[in-house]
Amino acid sequence: MITLMRVNSRAILRVLAGGLLAAAPLAVPAADAPDVAGVGLRLEIRGAIGPATSDYIVRGINKAEAAGARLVIIEMDTPGGLDAAMRDINKAILASTVPVATFVAPAGSRAASAGTYILYASHLAVMAPATNLGAATPVQIGGSAPDERSPKKSPSADDETEARPPQPGSAPERKAINDAVAYIRGLASLRHRNADWAERAVREAVSLTAEAALRENVIDFIAPDIDALLAAADGRKVQLGQTEVTLATSGLQLLHHDPDWRTRLLATITDPNVAYILLLVGIYGLLLEGYNPGTYLPGVVGTICLLLALFAFQLLPVNFAGLGLIVLGVALFIAEAFVPSFGTLGLGGIVAFVFGSILLLDTDIPGFTISRGLIGSVAGIAGLALLGLLLALVRMHRRPVVSGLESLVGKPAEALEDFSESGAVFVHGERWSARCNQPVRKGDRLRIVRIEGLLLHVEPATPETPV
Repeated sequence: MITLMRVNSRAILRVLAGGLLAAAPLAVPAADAPDVAGVGLRLEIRGAIGPATSDYIVRGINKAEAAGARLVIIEMDTPGGLDAAMRDINKAILASTVPVATFVAPAGSRAASAGTYILYASHLAVMAPATNLGAATPVQIGGSAPDERSPKKSPSADDETEARPPQPGSAPERKAINDAVAYIRGLASLRHRNADWAERAVREAVSLTAEAALRENVIDFIAPDIDALLAAADGRKVQLGQTEVTLATSGLQLLHHDPDWRTRLLATITDPNVAYILLLVGIYGLLLEGYNPGTYLPGVVGTICLLLALFAFQLLPVNFAGLGLIVLGVALFIAEAFVPSFGTLGLGGIVAFVFGSILLLDTDIPGFTISRGLIGSVAGIAGLALLGLLLALVRMHRRPVVSGLESLVGKPAEALEDFSESGAVFVHGERWSARCNQPVRKGDRLRIVRIEGLLLHVEPATPETPV
């Protein structure tokens, strides 16, 4: 009985062990799947690249590093953006311990201007079909024509120090172009991409389709979607600092990193139109508080709006001449209410305000200019306010005087005695000396026509003149 029980126990143990071994191939991969596949982070750049975009991308890369992600994918469709924001993004990419793949997608997207630099800085440069990149000339000086005397093909890296023929444009424009060329050639050399075409993209603003970019060794490969990108990237080798890393992207689980409240707030206040409105609200709020001390609300709102506007303009390419013209315009407009200039100061203030608003942002980058419609609307409101102010001043000028001796002209008076030329009259409870060209009897109703010192000139009042 005991032996049977031992045999049965051993049989049961053998059965349990066999079941565990049989289940092991299924259970182990399931438990280890997250470790084998790993995770990746997906970021997006849509529209112009500005301070909010750089903050979002930099923080996203930092999050990927902290989470131990295996890949960061930046899906991009941009017309360009601010140089400072682009360089912040590239610094984060170059310093990242996680491989970064920039993907120009979906079809119809582009990586123009600043987007080209980001593409060159990334460990993997990928484009979807029917996309394009290039036109990387700095926009603020993009009006300069390319140098027709310069060779069509850029010199090699060994010949960069050779003398070049004179280039058109001012010295600051040439400095900006040469700085951009050196920067993008450095990125191309680091990632082993076509540096000559990169220089042409800066100097000549040339562009490429996805297929041409692949032939020119500008990108690594073409992928129609994210899944195709992950499949093509699997097994590729990229350089992370001094270390060569082999990508393992097969079955990678992608997590989408959405902008948080801080990024959305930064994107809102750094919108040039919003920053412009905040500036105006701030200036007028402080002025209203100055004219009505103790109301507090205009001062508090104005201070908050002005600080937010100054913060936004600190991140944007502000032309301080334009900012000065706006302040001058507001000051002249306010001075119109206190100085009898008959509209000259107010009109000058509106002109200064309009020109300052147009010059405020020193860039032509799409998405980073103040709407001409908004400027026109504000100028129109200021013009209507000036017109209303002038009409109010005219009405005030035509109104009868209500204080001082001049206010007595046209007022009724009553004779206190009989007199032929001079005598005493009663006006507003006071006794005055008066002169009349006609005989006056006591109790007659008179009307004051003018005043000479303390002598009133009167005449007999009409029946309609009230006493």
